[in-house]
Amino acid sequence: MPTKITIRPNGPYLVEGDFELIDVNGSKIDTSARGPRIALCRCGGSVTKPFCDGTHSKVGFKAAEAAVAQEKK
Repeated sequence: MPTKITIRPNGPYLVEGDFELIDVNGSKIDTSARGPRIALCRCGGSVTKPFCDGTHSKVGFKAAEAAVAQEKK
């Protein structure tokens, strides 16, 4: 299955499919216990970073409405 990343409104990035999650030191983060889909924190408030723990709801996180279009070169 190809990798699919879904941006939730004012919530996490949902990642599913074939992927590896790598930390800042280049080490693989084990996601096997989380099932076929993971939620990555976007608000910065999660105590289980890089995974979402629902804190965005408690802190009133507001994300950008849409992705910024890239200019064609």
